[in-house]
Amino acid sequence: MAINKELAAPCGLYCGVCGIYVATRDNNEKFKEKLAPVYGAKPEDLVCDGCLSQRVFAYCKVCPIKSCCHDKKIEGCHQCDDFPCKFIDNFPVPVGKKVILRAIPRWRELGAEQFIQEEEKRYTCPHCGAAAFRGARRCRSCREPFDLDS
Repeated sequence: MAINKELAAPCGLYCGVCGIYVATRDNNEKFKEKLAPVYGAKPEDLVCDGCLSQRVFAYCKVCPIKSCCHDKKIEGCHQCDDFPCKFIDNFPVPVGKKVILRAIPRWRELGAEQFIQEEEKRYTCPHCGAAAFRGARRCRSCREPFDLDS
């Protein structure tokens, strides 16, 4: 499997299962309207091709974790001896912080390719197999509840 490095966010929040990325990729305006209140943004501002791409969601442009990794000249927190640090402790989205604390040790253990494969597999509805996104509590296809972030 070829890895799209633009989706390998330094913090461990794999962009391939981010709602904003999925809505952008699929050009799904209805999904953006549902996500907008969650992010405190207008639907038209929910645009992102991945954390390391040229077209990045507003918060990710100024993310202190991304800046820290850039300054340390590392790909991500999985290569940092200071993980978890103040940037993780102060991460503004609780579900994101929970996922980061789970994901970074797995990324260290598995390496990038296997880690990304595992994340893509994790965010699949256990009931019907439909693709899901981080933070979802119910499948968009079969409507069954789940918790894939744990």
